[in-house]
Amino acid sequence: MAFAEKFEELKVWQEARMLVKATYLIFKPCKDYTFRDQIQRAAISVMNNISEGFERKTKKDFAHFLDLAKASSGEVRSMLYAAEDLQYISSSDAIALREHSSQLSRSIGSLASKLRQQFNSSK
Repeated sequence: MAFAEKFEELKVWQEARMLVKATYLIFKPCKDYTFRDQIQRAAISVMNNISEGFERKTKKDFAHFLDLAKASSGEVRSMLYAAEDLQYISSSDAIALREHSSQLSRSIGSLASKLRQQFNSSK
């Protein structure tokens, strides 16, 4: 893939890594372990699907895994609403993480679209 030699160079992967760190830190004190585990797994899924798709080495596969990453980012955002409603985290933390996740979703979607355009134009 001409735009990066390794997944660690991808801006979307770097942003997903930051989302994982923020999610783990903010939910560390949460005593609802099932909830905490689920939102942390969703955040990790964003990062891991980006890397796994990149390593597949085809644009079609990468775009598919980006779709999965984008879906996991949506799951994180949805859970952040629940976390805010249940007062597991502050509204300001929930808003900040949702904005981070929303921006990441847009970036992932944009990259997936570019890959599909390249894939379709090479047919």
